[in-house]
Amino acid sequence: MTERESLGKAELDLLQTVGRLQPVSVRALVEHLAPSSGLARTTVLTMLERLRKKGYLSRKKIEGTNHYYPRVSITDLLRRLVGDFVQQTLGGSVSPFVAYLQETRTIDPSELSKLKQMVQELEKRQQSSSSGERP
Repeated sequence: MTERESLGKAELDLLQTVGRLQPVSVRALVEHLAPSSGLARTTVLTMLERLRKKGYLSRKKIEGTNHYYPRVSITDLLRRLVGDFVQQTLGGSVSPFVAYLQETRTIDPSELSKLKQMVQELEKRQQSSSSGERP
């Protein structure tokens, strides 16, 4: 996968679906997506192959049928995409993102709890690194 190979929204949605259903055949994927997206088989196949050429997917034959699966976990991919967004769009600062959450979003209590836990872990890591300790 190239370092900065871009993903469109439709590609990211498809990649996430492949991640949930993996390994998945084109037929199974189309059957899963058709009711909500209306995507034709040829469109899905074209997108899968584009994602494979970009390095996001791999394919293997299972009982004579090609099945697709992600080359990197969706969690790792999303972490990288968020990191790219913070660096490229926000200039490395997460403050605008946090301000957005504070001003415009209602956050589920469990999500808020996770965010608080992450901030506490970040603070501990910062304290450890500033005192010369290894985390």
